[in-house]
Amino acid sequence: MRKKGRQTSYYTVEGIIRRGLPVLTITCVMGIIVGQILNTRENSLLSMPAILILIPALVKIGGDTGSMLGARLSSAFHMGLGDRIYRNPVVHNSVIAAAIVGFVSSIFVSMLVFLASWLMGFGMPFTTLLGISLIAVVIELTVVYSATVAISFASHRFGMDPDDTVIPFIASLGDLVGVIGIFVALHLLNVL
Repeated sequence: MRKKGRQTSYYTVEGIIRRGLPVLTITCVMGIIVGQILNTRENSLLSMPAILILIPALVKIGGDTGSMLGARLSSAFHMGLGDRIYRNPVVHNSVIAAAIVGFVSSIFVSMLVFLASWLMGFGMPFTTLLGISLIAVVIELTVVYSATVAISFASHRFGMDPDDTVIPFIASLGDLVGVIGIFVALHLLNVL
């Protein structure tokens, strides 16, 4: 039985809710912002069905690989391996591996979207889809991985479990930055 004045155990329902609710509230707001960004470009997007196929898959790459990176860093902290950001092999190797997965995934997504849109009769040139994917992924991975490393180390440093903060926040940040990255790529390639 818990005495008054003592902190709640780390893995109690109350403790998990207290730590998780603020993060999930922020991620909900981020999701609404992503929806509004897409809503402002609705007419343009409807005129490019291939881009509509590309968006969900491409925005998941940053959030998913950023979450993988966050999980690896969190595990490293729990095992006592992650004391410094710079020249830390756990950080270095994890970022490189996640980036490789992200870039390979974006190329694969471009090929799948090209094939799907071609089969459905509203194809877009493969080089355009690949260009959009690569530009968006560079933007997304740069921002998301930087945030992942920073949030992981900050959470650990301030006594918070990175498992509670990094993965939900980074998944939502990946969606937000991914959508912005796609629109930047469309603008740079004069597609939109």
